[in-house]
Amino acid sequence: MKRDKPPRLEGVTTIFDSVGGLEWFTSLVERFYEGVATDPILRPMYPEDLASSVPNTAGFLAQYFGGGSQYYSDERGHPRLRVRHAPFPIDQAARDAWLGHMLNAVRSGGLSPENEEVMVEYFERSSQFLVNIEPEDNRRRIIVKAAEPSEGS
Repeated sequence: MKRDKPPRLEGVTTIFDSVGGLEWFTSLVERFYEGVATDPILRPMYPEDLASSVPNTAGFLAQYFGGGSQYYSDERGHPRLRVRHAPFPIDQAARDAWLGHMLNAVRSGGLSPENEEVMVEYFERSSQFLVNIEPEDNRRRIIVKAAEPSEGS
């Protein structure tokens, strides 16, 4: 079922609106995955078919930058970024590699300087938030255990 766009405050333009919507975010993610495809640190963390991840990643970013929950949360629930990324060992080198590819994708997207600045700040901040390996001793900050089977399963 196709949902209507979320209500907007009069006179407020989101980044989602100013870049042209979901199509721009899909292109952003495709450019990003071009870098990931050949990255020796990141490639092992991604599914074999990178294209399969494009809709979810683009949808999350579209929602975050003002497109509304129909692009991600209505189907997948709360993004839970740390939980979704916890199974992967993300150290500073992995974060820096990820950020480099994402910033290349952002900077080649034809954004206004204002929108580019907002997006770069978001990706710098959120990528650091996902680091889950302690730099001093390589211990995991977040441990993910396999779910216990519930009764009746």
